[in-house]
Amino acid sequence: MTLKGKKILVTGADGFIGSHLTEELVRRGYDVRAFVYYNSFNSWGWLDTSPKEIKDQLDIFSGDIRDPYGVKQAMKGCDIVLHLAALIAIPYSYHSPDTYIDTNIKGTLNIVQAARELEVEKVVHTSTSEVYGTAQFVPITEEHPLQGQSPYSASKIGADQIAMSFYSSFGTPVSIIRPFNTYGPRQSARAVIPTISTQIANGAKSIKLGALHPTRDFNYVKDTVNGFIAVAQSTNSIGEVINIGSNYEISIGDTAKMIAELMGREILIETDDERIRPEKSEVERLWAANEKAKRLLGWSPHYDGKEGLRRGLMETIEWFTDPQNLRMYKAGIYNI
Repeated sequence: MTLKGKKILVTGADGFIGSHLTEELVRRGYDVRAFVYYNSFNSWGWLDTSPKEIKDQLDIFSGDIRDPYGVKQAMKGCDIVLHLAALIAIPYSYHSPDTYIDTNIKGTLNIVQAARELEVEKVVHTSTSEVYGTAQFVPITEEHPLQGQSPYSASKIGADQIAMSFYSSFGTPVSIIRPFNTYGPRQSARAVIPTISTQIANGAKSIKLGALHPTRDFNYVKDTVNGFIAVAQSTNSIGEVINIGSNYEISIGDTAKMIAELMGREILIETDDERIRPEKSEVERLWAANEKAKRLLGWSPHYDGKEGLRRGLMETIEWFTDPQNLRMYKAGIYNI
């Protein structure tokens, strides 16, 4: 499926991954409508920092994914919907789980219901590796059992099932992309790589982190963006769940050491109890199998393995250590 000549809606376009995806779609010459979260400041989130030539090409829709009327209005005239809008912070889901049900599950229902009624050509729904919980086997394939170990992951399991139910029940052309731990410029300080990078960049010699032993499969944002576009373009992806991951496993502790080494700093790591997840909620191990993405989409990561992670971290560090970017982060405050 070619995206040329198609109107593409990106929900969550104001966020970390969404802004990178929106920019790349525009750079490739596609017609993009960016759904951003309405606010009284008329802020477009990270899109406010996009180059003028990108912003001038955007069709901006300000709304709320929880509003079915607004969602349907945003989708009118669109052929492809890339649905990224969600609440994603795990600690905040302990604090306010109800908002995750409204935003992630009901928001997804609004998308697929409107897609059915408007006969949209394709919906790409965003899942997360957190739905797998702690790995029962590695690398984790798309057939791995789903485990809701946090209210966030439970809400995303629910959203995934809602999306796929519309494919099964009504033939709505839905694909589910399941990115593993995406990192890169603009990521929220609630995530571990920005937490480490901003603390070091601000001169801290002792870094506060949560658990150090869990492992993650870190996926650089450029690879994730390419994964979204590959899913959108592929007719093979309809009715499928597809992992997007680097197929490389590393612990949080070793990630912190690698970042410190790349920044030329020696650090001590303190365990901050406030950052520790409840024992049964911690996802101990994530490691992506990405063979399905390679087979169905022809997608593979450019930032794979240890050297790929180092290259991605260098690009990320370069962005975070720019004083103009660093000042937007409150490195001394734990962000849930």
